[in-house]
Amino acid sequence: MKAMMTALAHGVVLALALGFATSAETAMPDWSKWADLQTVEVISVDEGGRPRTTTVWIVVVDGQPYLRTGGTIWGGNVEREGKLTLKGAPGEYELRIEKVTDPSLQAQVMAAFRAKYGTWDRLSGLVRFGGRRIFRLSK
Repeated sequence: MKAMMTALAHGVVLALALGFATSAETAMPDWSKWADLQTVEVISVDEGGRPRTTTVWIVVVDGQPYLRTGGTIWGGNVEREGKLTLKGAPGEYELRIEKVTDPSLQAQVMAAFRAKYGTWDRLSGLVRFGGRRIFRLSK
């Protein structure tokens, strides 16, 4: 009986520990771990409810993460839904998005993309379809 109670107590402790580990994934990501990544995956939901995975660039400006797109399907999906799943080496997070409309912040974020991606950023600007959209990510 004592062995059974000890096993039960260990099981409760393990369940609590796993619960705390799972809830840590819901905490705000440490964006400094994302800043040097070249690409991340965005999982959006299309109008039919199907997930769509797209590889995109990311920058972190003043501790805040930003994604940029033109007239893409994934951009339309996240703008419509107001959320996305971000996946990269540091983890996978369900996040809200906010479209950046302030011209000075847009310029700052665009400069960060230019500094990080250089020539590739210039070239991507030549083939970007539709208007530019910049999204700030938050919990």
